[in-house]
This record gives sequence, structure tokens and C-alpha cells, in this order.
Amino acid sequence: MEKNDKKWYNTKKLAKTNIYVKRRNHCMNTAQLERMKNGAGFIAALDQSGGSTPKALKAYGIQETEYHSEEEMFDLIHQMRSRILTSDAFTSEHILGAILFEKTMNSKVDGLYSADYLWEKKGIVPFLKVDKGLDEKKDEVQLMKPIPNLDKILEQARGRNIFGTKMRSVIHNANQKGIREIVDQQFDIGLKIVQKGFVPILEPEVNINSNSKKEAEEILIEEIMQHMKALDSSVKLIFKVSIPTVAGLYSDLMKDSKTVRVVALSGGYSRNEADELLRENPGLIASFSRALLSDLNAKQTQEEFDAALGKAIHEIYEASMAE
Repeated sequence: MEKNDKKWYNTKKLAKTNIYVKRRNHCMNTAQLERMKNGAGFIAALDQSGGSTPKALKAYGIQETEYHSEEEMFDLIHQMRSRILTSDAFTSEHILGAILFEKTMNSKVDGLYSADYLWEKKGIVPFLKVDKGLDEKKDEVQLMKPIPNLDKILEQARGRNIFGTKMRSVIHNANQKGIREIVDQQFDIGLKIVQKGFVPILEPEVNINSNSKKEAEEILIEEIMQHMKALDSSVKLIFKVSIPTVAGLYSDLMKDSKTVRVVALSGGYSRNEADELLRENPGLIASFSRALLSDLNAKQTQEEFDAALGKAIHEIYEASMAE
């Protein structure tokens, strides 16, 4: 490796970061870490943000004509999320964690802030989406937009008893330069989050419709493993990836002591498709959003709602626990 390779810079940078990480890990909730590392179940992604909220509400049976302001829209999505969180079907028997949107974190469910409700009432570990969306496509990827108020968000998250964070970027095709920049950005911001005492979910999604998905994933795992080698053992990370074209691609990453879990997004697959692909990858568990919520509707009775949610949860759990 040449000294002008960007990884030399990253390695030095990470070595300095590791010293500080050791001082911060005492902030981490060890019971939640143990559950995320060794528990049976999957992560529910309930983090639709402002841009995707109208689409999520429409899928739930609420049309844009039924609300007239952003405030009304967010009230409706919070009602949907509250209905999910309080459902008898939504339990720690099958669900390890749930990813929340910032407004959900700062809203209450049954008299408690959402993260407190999840952990105290359900035994489910709370995560927070912290990214601000995707930048324009360049070099066949979309990096994350800057997160200028990250420190403020993390301070709020600490006050709301959040365990970890999540941030998403997207790889569209197998471009070495673009993928390297994606991984560099995910790790750079992820380690800042680690320094604050949280466990970040790094999400470098590969577009499932990419003509070079297999090749992109091969580049991606190589870049990730290069970064992992430079990290101190005290660092704890979760990875959220597209279900790989080649089954077992992320097996070595799962074995790394710094990896808490590797989870999979559904990425546009139907629940049945995603579940089938998940079964081919032992150790890879789900972190589904659309595939989890696709059968829910605002007009369902509570009994119908619980039955539909319970069926989806059971199917995703079974696929996640396949050996």
C-alpha cells in the first residue's frame, strides 16, 4: 500500500480516535449492548423522515388530502408509530431494537418518551436516525448530506436514553472511488458517534436494482474490513447492509469482535422475497421497514392490526433466526 493511499490517513486518524473511545464506552448501556449482541430477534425500522413520511402514510391508507400541514402529517405518522409500539404483537420476544425518527424520539407514547417506553415497557433497544438524507449522485454513489448539528442531536439523544444511531448512504454501481468515499464517511461520522457513548448503525446500502450489485458488494466488504483492522477492540459497531448477492458475504464481518450485529434492509424487496434471501445468510438478521409495515392500514380494527403486524413480525423473525 502506498503512503499516499487515503487509508494511511484514516489509519492514523482512527488510532487517535481509539484513545478517546476507551474513555467514552462507560456511557453505553451494557444490558442493551448484551441484548443487541446475543439476543434473538430483529430490528424494526420506524424512522421514516419528512421526505418519506407522505409515502409511508399513503401505504398506511392515509392520503395527502387528509392532512393540511407538516404538523398534521407528523401527528398522523406518530399515531401510526404509537399504534405499532403499543401493539400486543410488538414485543421483545421477536424484536431486539427499533429505529426512531427524531420527532418520534421527542414525542411520548403512553405517557413516556418513545425510547423510555420501548426499553422500560417492552425491553426493546431504542436507536435514532441521525442522517439528513442523501446528497446528489456522484461516482455512482450518494453520500450523506452534512449533519451540521450532530453534537446537538446526540446530546438530545443522550437525554432521551437512546442506545445507538443509524445513518444511510447508497451505492448505485461498482465504482471503487465512490464506494471508498461512502465507507470513509460512514466510519468517520460513526466514530464521532462512538466517542459520545453510542453504538452507531453504519448503513452503506447497495441498490438492489444495480447492474453491478455483486461487484459493488465485493468492493464494499473489502473497504469495510480495511477500516475494521485499524480500530481498537473497544469500538462497537452495527452494520446495516443490503442482502448480498453472494450468500455469506458478510460472515467474516460478523465474526469481528468489534461488530455487534450485521443486519439487513429489505431494500424494495417484498417481505416474502426478503425473507427468502435472508434465510440464505445465517447470522444476518432483518432491519426492515416497508417489508414489516406493508400489511398495516389505518382503518383496520385493533384486532386486525395486531394480527397483521404479528404475522409480519413472526415471518421476519423466523427468517432472521434461520440457520
